[in-house]
Amino acid sequence: MTLGWGIVSTGRHPDNKIVPAMKLAEGNQAIGIFSRDRGRAEAFAQKHGLPAAYDSLEDLLQNPEIQAVFIASPNSLHARHTKMAAEAGKHVLVEKPMAVSVPEALDMVHTCRKNGVKLGVGFHLRHHPGHCRARQFIQDGTVGFISLAQAQFFFPDKRGVVDLPRRSGLSLWWEDPAMTGGAYSIMGMGVHALDLLQFLLGQPITEVAAITDGQNVQKPLEQIAAIALRFGNGAVGTVCCGRRVPETKNDAVVYGTGGRVWLQDTLWEPLRGKLEVVSDAVNMEESYQGDLLSLYKLQIEAFHRAIQRDEEFDASGMDGLRAVQVASAIIESASTGRAVKIEPL
Repeated sequence: MTLGWGIVSTGRHPDNKIVPAMKLAEGNQAIGIFSRDRGRAEAFAQKHGLPAAYDSLEDLLQNPEIQAVFIASPNSLHARHTKMAAEAGKHVLVEKPMAVSVPEALDMVHTCRKNGVKLGVGFHLRHHPGHCRARQFIQDGTVGFISLAQAQFFFPDKRGVVDLPRRSGLSLWWEDPAMTGGAYSIMGMGVHALDLLQFLLGQPITEVAAITDGQNVQKPLEQIAAIALRFGNGAVGTVCCGRRVPETKNDAVVYGTGGRVWLQDTLWEPLRGKLEVVSDAVNMEESYQGDLLSLYKLQIEAFHRAIQRDEEFDASGMDGLRAVQVASAIIESASTGRAVKIEPL
């Protein structure tokens, strides 16, 4: 069965990554594109060879050839667009963060369950083969009881200093705190690293303490953040994210009582990097090389499989809801200067 997709947004992410990846993903086809600007939708459709262009989301959702939608609209619109799609009987894969508040994210989960459709979140790093292998080693006890987990995800600025997001055109909404959800680098990069550590450990984050260069009246959006974490099993951790560095290696490392798992430069958009495991039982290295589309192709194929098998997607709505919980707690911590506990859902 070919899965027909409708795309919500003509921004750079669908343009450069998602729709090109759908063309490579077996059994998937992009059918229609929605933009409030009819001309922009038609130009996008012509560029990518899509059969249909819409300036009405309702009209796109009425197309019987579309069974799923990929939502890449501004963060503040994710909840409304997801609800519309679910009520039209369409499966939903929504970009991270799935919403700008916990109540919105919870409503998205409930609405999709009520209407019997799958809800997935665009955490593409869960589909990196190195991350999947690392998770297996960690949860099999290869490195013993986990004590410390660390990750960083930066988009380097060659000058090493920026005061505002350098955005233009359709990306200008990233400069509006109400549309992003009250954070910039945390919502753009940090949520990936935070979700990845929860994925690797199989443990929820239960407490956060954050220091940023924003989240105040003078500067509501941060450019860099350092976050201390506590996990459900008692392990502690750190995540750093942002842009105010000239260069970086986007790594994750997990230490246990019997060794470590080190993911070297794997937290990125292209498939790349190296997995190194050092323990009493296993000593191995494995390198990965792909392109910008590889992880998105794997993500789209995995979502299609979840629909076919009627299984939870690898990055489910509940995973997305937990990520929104954590991000909201981080913003609160950075704003108040206090650690924030995260209650279980």
